[in-house]
Amino acid sequence: MSIEVRHLTHTYGEGSAISTVALDDVSFAIEPGEFIGIVGHTGSGKSTLVQHLNGLLKPTSGQVLVDGQDLNGEGVNRRALRQRIGLVFQYPEYQLFEETVAKDIAFGPKNQGLSSEEIDRRVRKAMDSVHLDYAKYAEQSPFELSGGQMRRVAIAGVLAMEPEVLILDEPTAGLDPRGRDRILSMLEELRAKDHTTILMVSHSMEDMARLATRLLVISEGKLVADGSPREVFARRDLMTSIGLDIPESAKLCAALRAAGYDLPADLYRPEELKEQLLRLWKEASAC
Repeated sequence: MSIEVRHLTHTYGEGSAISTVALDDVSFAIEPGEFIGIVGHTGSGKSTLVQHLNGLLKPTSGQVLVDGQDLNGEGVNRRALRQRIGLVFQYPEYQLFEETVAKDIAFGPKNQGLSSEEIDRRVRKAMDSVHLDYAKYAEQSPFELSGGQMRRVAIAGVLAMEPEVLILDEPTAGLDPRGRDRILSMLEELRAKDHTTILMVSHSMEDMARLATRLLVISEGKLVADGSPREVFARRDLMTSIGLDIPESAKLCAALRAAGYDLPADLYRPEELKEQLLRLWKEASAC
């Protein structure tokens, strides 16, 4: 599945006294298998953007094309397209409602009119994808689980629809470090095993450094940067000017370079910074 956004603009309350432009002439394309991080300060338009990608919001102007079809065009089966693009909202565990974990995860596939055998297969596969043992958790109430487990149940409910594209809005918000790491590891495995295209909104530059293959930077409704994490994090002046940080490893690298150490300017991962520091130590030891 390919997604192309063309000159997307969205205005809340258009024509009223409280009219607000949330997105302003945004264009980009998404290729299959990418892991795209969407970053920007609060109120920049990130959540508005992702809600256009599966048709929950309609553009004020511009287009969202899915496999070449205008998502909001006449005669387009938006429901079918939405089933191919899964959207996980912030704090999705607040949307759990069934009496057991298995029933909650099965809700979407049931609405697709699938057979009971296919529904069971999807529930088991989705639970395995989010690291929840079927035998242990399927018949439990989701409300008896920890916060991190409840979130994984909610994500499993979207995965059970078997989307080709998965969009997550702040999936680690409010979780403790252990819960956060479980979610991130799950997303790494999902992309590696199923080649799912993933878009993730996050304020955490450390999470983006770990997962993203590409970053979209949004500021005041505009797309101000689009590139690899290495390219984007190297633009520290831009990031700080719009109220965003860069990973700690990138900041440490910049400080060391300013102190005269011979380091590449675009390091941003802890492991690559460690490798370069070991190189410098070996060179100094040989002198």
